[in-house]
Amino acid sequence: MCHLVQRSPLSFKEVREVPEVQQYEQIASHLRNLIREGILEPGDPLPSEAELCAAFDSARGTVRQAVALLRSEGIISSGQGRRSRVLDNVPSQSFDDIFSFSQWCLNSGIQPGQETQWVTKRPADAALAAALEIPDRAPVVSVFRLRLMDGQPAMVERLNYPLDTGQHVLNFDTDSGSIYQHLIDSGVDIDTATRTIDAIGADAEDAALLGVPEGTPLLRVRRRAFTTDGTPIESSDDRYLHSKASFTINSTRNSPSALSMISG
Repeated sequence: MCHLVQRSPLSFKEVREVPEVQQYEQIASHLRNLIREGILEPGDPLPSEAELCAAFDSARGTVRQAVALLRSEGIISSGQGRRSRVLDNVPSQSFDDIFSFSQWCLNSGIQPGQETQWVTKRPADAALAAALEIPDRAPVVSVFRLRLMDGQPAMVERLNYPLDTGQHVLNFDTDSGSIYQHLIDSGVDIDTATRTIDAIGADAEDAALLGVPEGTPLLRVRRRAFTTDGTPIESSDDRYLHSKASFTINSTRNSPSALSMISG
């Protein structure tokens, strides 16, 4: 019997009835969920093309497109004439999870929280002006918050926006939840982002908020966000306790990686 049939809690009939615009995405999503939930574990073979075609009443080309998508994410092997196998169960991260600490926590089964230290309108210094591509001393809106995971300190967050974007933040209760979701709800165009990840020692301010000794290594994630036309609208600096977050990237030989390692 097919591995998928033996261990899946859903019947194929139930899966076929889920409405999706692109069938290959439906098939990939189902397989991805089985991997994420541990029903298919690292080392397990994927169902054969014939089994998947029968299960989803689909053409072989559609199944191959779904498998290619998972392969490009680095969570299954290339196969090379053999049945592909699961390589890892680390889920791919949605765009919303990249931006929203709250959404990332909720998707991980963790209750997010925040304690705002301050929100201010101020002139941008030279470094921030360069990051946001605005004139030196142009007004920006800056937010400094302690972020919590299940009520415990996890990360200090520094967010900076040019004034036309930041005005939405000035009118928002930053202790109430996700600034990112508020910006989206306000119609702000957030289309792309870059993240730079490194380590930094906790300064006195961060150490006091996180409850750790000064100099404790923190995982720093610096992010720049852009509109559809490439205009910068956010420059942020998040500093996590190393026990609260880590990064995993899956790479395949013939697909470029979204993460680049650069020299110091």
